[in-house]
Amino acid sequence: MQAWRAMNPATGEEGELVLPIEPYLVDDVMEHAWESFEGWNSKSVKERINYIRQLRIYIVEHADDIAQEISWSTGKPKVEALSSELMVLLDWLLHTERTAEKELRTRKVKTPLMMRGKSSYVAYEPRGVVLVISPWNFPLYLAMVPALSALMAGNAVIIKPSEVTPLIGQLMEKLFAAAGFPQGLVQVVQGDAAIGAALVAASPNYIFFTGSVTTGKHIQLEAAKRLIPTTLELGGKDPMIVFQDAHLERTVRGAVWGSLTHSGQICMSVERIYVERPIYDKFIARLKRELESLKQNNREDTDLGSMTHARQIEIIRTHIDDALDQGASLEFGQRPVDGKLKRGLQVAPILLTNVKPSMRVMQEETFGPVLCITPFDTEEEAIELANNTSYGLSASIWTHDVERGQRVANGLQSGSVCINDVTVSIANAHLPFGGVKSSGIGRSHGDAGLQMFCHEKSIVVDLGQKKTELHWFPYADKYPLFLQLLEGLYGEKRSVIQMFRALRALRNKSRY
Repeated sequence: MQAWRAMNPATGEEGELVLPIEPYLVDDVMEHAWESFEGWNSKSVKERINYIRQLRIYIVEHADDIAQEISWSTGKPKVEALSSELMVLLDWLLHTERTAEKELRTRKVKTPLMMRGKSSYVAYEPRGVVLVISPWNFPLYLAMVPALSALMAGNAVIIKPSEVTPLIGQLMEKLFAAAGFPQGLVQVVQGDAAIGAALVAASPNYIFFTGSVTTGKHIQLEAAKRLIPTTLELGGKDPMIVFQDAHLERTVRGAVWGSLTHSGQICMSVERIYVERPIYDKFIARLKRELESLKQNNREDTDLGSMTHARQIEIIRTHIDDALDQGASLEFGQRPVDGKLKRGLQVAPILLTNVKPSMRVMQEETFGPVLCITPFDTEEEAIELANNTSYGLSASIWTHDVERGQRVANGLQSGSVCINDVTVSIANAHLPFGGVKSSGIGRSHGDAGLQMFCHEKSIVVDLGQKKTELHWFPYADKYPLFLQLLEGLYGEKRSVIQMFRALRALRNKSRY
């Protein structure tokens, strides 16, 4: 298979060659994963945590180099690579060190009265081999969190990173080696969509995919044929609802950052802004001043980076052309020019008004530095507009009235909601992360973040000292007694006396 040449999307500078795997080697990858799984599975959670700790320490000691590598590969400013990717990853690592033993510990649960004398437990056992297919926008964080979650649960892991950012795949190999993880336990497999399809066809025990809705649906279909459970973290079209009592300066800055961080290439980016009509004009004027103040260059002081994938620029053009053809107004910026851009893949911010809900830019994920603003008149209208897409990943509400903010949040079809902030929910490792509708299936992070990579095994223990059970043979004369027990246990007028009389009679019939 032909090697790829890594490229810095902000400058067009070429990097080293990366050799993808040959498809016929995928079976060997799976075999190595199973071989590594046997030894890793036998380690205690406490032993596995030591590897996480070593990884965290190594990342801290080499943070500047890692941030530079992420920035070079994605085109995002170095400060974003550090603050929005590395620091969030480190916080998750520290959280996992503190909570993994508790989350994966066998736990005792209640046992009903009808099973008196028994004990009930839930045990968490690894699934086996977990396949993580990760994207190019946050190539380190969005691969490492599911991969490390699976490892903590006792699984072997195969990571298929995006071919758009192949050097981050090499970086991950270096990080796992530096932390001392056993060789072969984590395999980073470089390749294109065909390699991803081959890995799915190799029947791993779990698939964690982050990427587009189209690809996610295809993976889900192929996984269903093999009864492979999945978690899908897909796209978003996140709404921002601004009420007239919101702190205007904070809200405008939140809108700009939420829309333009990493040039809008975040599944949680603000792509639709709904502003209460009395402050609509004032909001736009303030927003334009804020946009004018941003720097976009290839120096250390840049605010805006570049697009990571050239294909995304064509999507931006298509969405803008469709909107302008239908009467939208270009309030700020300009349509990206056709053909090769002069300064790498930089696209300047674009602000559209007079947009309609039916436009592609309001319905489809743009994944670029495009802000669309629409006025609203009532709380109910804002909720209706915000819910008017097939996506439901994240949303934000901006108001001084927190009670109203919580009320609106309850009406939004969204996996997460921020009030007077934007996108930060994913940075809290205690919170579950995931979407509704077309934004995905399942949750990562939070209490379920480790447990989803496990089989939950139900265990019921009886000391085995009784000769029989009430519901065992023989059945003769037991039916009326069970009716009495049923009424005593579950009826409207539950009776302890009736219950115990029925139990005593059943014991006699059962020859305890």
